[in-house]
This record gives sequence, structure tokens and C-alpha cells, in this order.
Amino acid sequence: MVGFCDRELLMAKQMQERYGGVPAFDDIGALLAHAHPDVVHITTPPQSHFELARRCLLAGCHVYVEKPFTVTAAEASELVALASMTKLKVTVGHNYMFSEPARRMRELVREGYLGGAPVHIESYYGYDLGDLAYAQAFLGDRQHWLRQLPGGLFQNIISHGICRIAEYIGSEPPRVVAHAFQSPLLQQSGQSDIQDELRVMVQAGSTSAFFVFSTQMRPQLSELRIYGPRNALILLDHQHTLLKLPGGRYKSYMQYLVPPVAMASQYLRETVGNLRELVTGRLHLNDGLRMLIEQFYRSITHGDDPPIPMSEIVLTAEIMDRIFETVGGASAAPGRSMADAMR
Repeated sequence: MVGFCDRELLMAKQMQERYGGVPAFDDIGALLAHAHPDVVHITTPPQSHFELARRCLLAGCHVYVEKPFTVTAAEASELVALASMTKLKVTVGHNYMFSEPARRMRELVREGYLGGAPVHIESYYGYDLGDLAYAQAFLGDRQHWLRQLPGGLFQNIISHGICRIAEYIGSEPPRVVAHAFQSPLLQQSGQSDIQDELRVMVQAGSTSAFFVFSTQMRPQLSELRIYGPRNALILLDHQHTLLKLPGGRYKSYMQYLVPPVAMASQYLRETVGNLRELVTGRLHLNDGLRMLIEQFYRSITHGDDPPIPMSEIVLTAEIMDRIFETVGGASAAPGRSMADAMR
């Protein structure tokens, strides 16, 4: 650690005290000029990501940007181009992509377990508003930075689920249709300008995908399902579990008996594996974040490719752009329906 920076100097000084007197700044220019960092982690509100990252890259720093990477796909493309021109590394905080089960899923897909390119993908991401007390920071402040985002609440969160579709859907320009609406909970609270339920359909070539964001659906999910022409995979983030779904069928009544037993055996193996990792100290609640940061730093020190391909970062931003163009993110006025958008 060579420096902390926050426009509210008190916040930077709190970090300074916690980390043994590391210099604190309230201006990014002063940080870059005096601390000379090799890598800068940008964890500010999304509206500031582009300009801060641009200045850091121009100063010769590698950059880790918290999600969402930028507010628009145009900004994402410009940062990626600048990083390429300056031969510096950039990445984004899509930490769920780097949990141990997510890494296993990626390897199985590469090895051909699906039997070909994905046919269909389903990505679910839940966000708990609870009794609204958790969300009072932005619900009670009409000037909160979250309300100023083009995509409102969605834009600050859904990249966690959209990036997974971007990883597996392929490189063809995607077609995106979406519908957003307000949950009864928000309606009853008098929040007239925030939507919190989102349903999206994406298609690229012969691969389709569904994305669901919900504050009300229970159980609260963080889940990815990938269906191939032969087999399928299910990643359950909250259970730190990966399941294989063989595509074959058994004859007669065996279809009712063998698959449930096989699924139970997988759950048992995953449980034993998680317990072993917990006992040995290798299981961490934020293991995906740790692995993402480790791989990012390794890409810097060893000259490897960044952990998340630049094309996936841009594609994630492009899909999000199209979602917000359709539903008008921050406004709770009824968005275009999927049927309307496909006409």
C-alpha cells in the first residue's frame, strides 16, 4: 500500500490509521504525483470510474475497477483501447466469476462437457432490500449517486449476472430485450422512481440467455445454468456448489430413481469438499475476490493476459446499455415489454 485517496479526506485518513500511516490524499492527481502507485484500485461510485481510470492509465498505472466497469459501453471501449495503447492491464471486480466452483465450471466447458457451444444460459441474481432498512442510504436520499445512474439500482448491481452471460454467449452482436417493473414492496413504500425487478432475454447466434434480477424472489439466488447439446451445468454461488446434469435418459422407471440419487451424491461430494476446505482454512467467503485480484497481479508481474478478457468487459457493458435503452432503468414508469421490444 502506497496511498489512499478519497474526496472526503477523513475517510482516507481512517484507512491511513488502519494501515500504519500510509499517506492519505483527497485528490487523485496528488496521489499519482506523490505516491507513484504501480496499481490503482478504483472503488468509487460508477460515474467517476471512467475519468479516474483514464487518468491512472495515462499516469502509467495498471487499474482494477469495481463493478460496473463504466457507465456506458462507449466509455468501456475507450478505456480498453487506452490500456492496450499504453500496454497496461485493466480488470473489473466481477469476483463471482472466480470462485472455486466457477473456475471448475469454466474448465469443464473448455473441455467440452456441454457437447458443443452453449444452447441456452440462465443467470439469476438476487438483491435483498430486506425491510428497506438496508436500502435507506439511497431510498431516503433523492440526490444519492445511485439514483443518478442511467440504469438506477440495476446499473450498480446487475453486471455480476450479465458478465456471466457475456463470458459464454459468444462473440456475435447480441439481441437484447428486457422488461422492468417495481415490486409491491417499493410501491407500498412510496418510491415512485426506482425499479427493482428486471427480466432480460439475450440472443447471439444460436445461443439464447435469460437474466433475472429480483429483490423479492426467494430463495435469493446467485446462480448460473448452462445447457449444451449433450449436458448441462449448474453453479450455485450461495452454496459454493457445482452440479453436472447429464443429458441422457434412463429407460422406464429408472428415470425416476437414478437421476435423484446421482444428484444427491453430487450434493454430498460438494458438501464434503466444502467441509474439507473449511477445516483446512482454504475456504473463504470472498475466495472469488481473492482469486481475481491474485490473477490480476500475476498478469502484471508475469505478463499474462488479464483474468477477464477485454472483449467480455466491453460486451457486458454493451448488453447493459441495451437493457437500459429498453427499460429506462431509473424511472419506475412501465418499461417496454419483451413482446413490444421484439416487434
